Amino acid sequence: MFILGHFLSVLAYLVNIVLTVMYCLIFVRALISWVNPDPFNPIVQFLQRTTDPILEPIRRLLPPLAIDLSPIIAFFGIQFLNMFLVRVLYDLADRCR
Repeated sequence: MFILGHFLSVLAYLVNIVLTVMYCLIFVRALISWVNPDPFNPIVQFLQRTTDPILEPIRRLLPPLAIDLSPIIAFFGIQFLNMFLVRVLYDLADRCR
């Protein structure tokens, strides 16, 4: 049973890293959007490809507004997952040991 505990602990750690990276990528994309970036820049294209799967569904749910609120909602969602899912995985790992 201790193997499952270690596996869940590593899984929680990896989920935490992925959520933190996504949080940072969305933050950088929101900052870059203030300066009219070149759409052919490879960094801008990378940011769009990695964050669009998260931001586009949120944009479809929101009514059209003057500003894009999808990054803020994504921040809340990522923080919720980080505080809930990661802690649950760590608690399960502790109980399996």
